[in-house]
Amino acid sequence: MRLGADAIVFTRAIRGSNITLSIGLLSYTFLRRTMKDDIIVPMLDFKIQDGDIVPLVYGSQGDWDNGLKIIIDWSPFSSKDKLLQQFQDIGSRGTKVAIYNLWMNDDGLLELDFDDDDESRIFMPSEAMAHHNLNEKYRVMSLGDILLRDQGSASGGFTKIQKEIVQQHISYRLRFSLRAYTSILYLKKFVNFQIILRGRPVEQITVTDELKFKKVVTYKPQVAHDSQMVTVKVDVGFAKEAPVLGIFGMNVYHKNRLIMPFWKVLQEGSSRGRSVVGVLEANFIEPAHDKQDFERTPLFIRLETKLRQIIADYWKENCHLIGYQPVDPHLRSQYKATLKDSVGPGIQVQRKASGPRRTGGVSSNLLPETYDDVAAIGLAANGAQSNASSSVLFSCFTKDVVEVGSHGLLDPDFIEKLSEENIALFSRREELRQQDTQLKQTIGNLEHELEEIKKKCTQLATELRVRKNQQHLPYM
Repeated sequence: MRLGADAIVFTRAIRGSNITLSIGLLSYTFLRRTMKDDIIVPMLDFKIQDGDIVPLVYGSQGDWDNGLKIIIDWSPFSSKDKLLQQFQDIGSRGTKVAIYNLWMNDDGLLELDFDDDDESRIFMPSEAMAHHNLNEKYRVMSLGDILLRDQGSASGGFTKIQKEIVQQHISYRLRFSLRAYTSILYLKKFVNFQIILRGRPVEQITVTDELKFKKVVTYKPQVAHDSQMVTVKVDVGFAKEAPVLGIFGMNVYHKNRLIMPFWKVLQEGSSRGRSVVGVLEANFIEPAHDKQDFERTPLFIRLETKLRQIIADYWKENCHLIGYQPVDPHLRSQYKATLKDSVGPGIQVQRKASGPRRTGGVSSNLLPETYDDVAAIGLAANGAQSNASSSVLFSCFTKDVVEVGSHGLLDPDFIEKLSEENIALFSRREELRQQDTQLKQTIGNLEHELEEIKKKCTQLATELRVRKNQQHLPYM
């Protein structure tokens, strides 16, 4: 997401007993119009001394004065006093970033949308989703946001419910929503700082908390012969909305900052790896200068290969947990026996030589019975078609299907019911999360009101004491 050509940064810091104020200008406009060969970042430092703000000069006074002139000439602030006024709402410590000269699109409109961030931006829910208030969280998330004006739309053979869930998932929203992107920007929870976007705090989302059937895989990359051994922990699991939500990919952080969100190390269009999401912190490789990718070194290529293997292995071991036909032969035989014993003669296993049966608008490669809390809904199946003379194979990569019912068809009412139950669980979780946020905000407001009341009580007590003292004073 591009924001603007220029930015000015204000930082107030406390180092021991010293309070410093710093200003830095990052201006593409300045560099382009003055035709600079090198990147120049003018910076100013001040310190608070005896209650006054005085310049903090590290080099010569001439260099400091030249930096002040450049910042005044190329920023929205026309004097030193107006620059210093920007520190008034920062507090005891913190950073403020002002971005200006925003980018325009080919139609002469701002690439970013600051006005259309209310309820009308939210995708209209279906009756099932509206019944469960699934969109309430995302209505709140969109308020106080900065959005890309030209948003893409989810494509592919989605049903209406699937499309709505995809469009509201963080993996989709982060592509055009600055609030969504900053919510997963840091791997660890905020401790001593807060991101405030357009007056509203950003609620942090931890991707690993959004996974089910989680597993931790340890990876030890060979960095260099003379370096210490590096150990990387990779959290991998299925998205909680699986199998309805088919997103997949690895979220790669570097020194706590997100570099590559939902990186697709596997080819799209394959059912292998569907809904598998991973999280890791790769401090052993260097990110590109724009912090949106990594340098394409042999070390990075080996990491990509390893992550591809991790997803493939996890899928092979666990795809049956979200309703896909088991890949492992031992699991397939166990699952067939379970189906035969628990369901009875109502299920017929039949190979379709002409291709998979269509269910709900997309191919069905799911079993009628699934483990845990997963809803059975039709998802795309991929792989080579089985030979007509070969035996029936139960694989995630074949087009064999398990058909249910007296006529070998999946009951549409059964699919719809399971889909709605999955959405109900999803919406309930989001509703509880929203209530938790609102309760925390209410507690904060009440604590603030309590402090104000205490201050007023103290003032009233002081005034009362003064009046009593005045009444007991002797008349002259």
